[in-house]
Amino acid sequence: MSEETTEAVGGREAVGGPEAVPGLELKPALEAVLMVVDEPATEEHLARILQRPQRQIADALRELADEYTVQGRGFELRLVAGGWRFYSRPEYAAAVEGFALDGRHARLTQAALETLAVVAYRQPVSRGRVSAVRGVNCDGVMRTLLQRGLVEEAGTEPETGAILYGTTNYFLERMGLRGLDELPELAPFLPEAAAIESETLEGVPSFDPDAPDSEDADDNTEL
Repeated sequence: MSEETTEAVGGREAVGGPEAVPGLELKPALEAVLMVVDEPATEEHLARILQRPQRQIADALRELADEYTVQGRGFELRLVAGGWRFYSRPEYAAAVEGFALDGRHARLTQAALETLAVVAYRQPVSRGRVSAVRGVNCDGVMRTLLQRGLVEEAGTEPETGAILYGTTNYFLERMGLRGLDELPELAPFLPEAAAIESETLEGVPSFDPDAPDSEDADDNTEL
């Protein structure tokens, strides 16, 4: 017999090892898969991989999440950015931070956090508007946020041709949010930049993300 077996599932052919995936116990199988994902896994994707109905997958995931909470485990299973992934519990953040840092700088600077907040609440937004809201040039910080995958290009502004930016799925994942609608209600407190934006370089369509950092004091956002 071949080392790979093929069987039809829901009109599709699924290839598995010597033991068919459907023969595995569901919850442990889900745990094993979620231990190795590098981004939140959707219920649809997990159902396809494990060859189970999506409703069964969804129920099992929620049961696992509840079990971890009841047991007081140091990790939790959360639905974030449209998928499921393991996260350490906030109350153990100090332990995780001590291990992760271990002599390294792993936090975004205040400048980067402020810039990211403006993008999050005003998106899609141009870099000129971000700079106008913050009152300083944000090119270096925006470059860092782009390189870290927290923001991305989101079209162009019709009037000026300026590149617009928005947050990414990775941003939602890192913030532990299901969607932008879960952002705290802070947007009303951000100033409108239209009145001061005329002095910015809004007409410049973009900047080179790979360009050397300027001597801008804001541009020190290494993790």
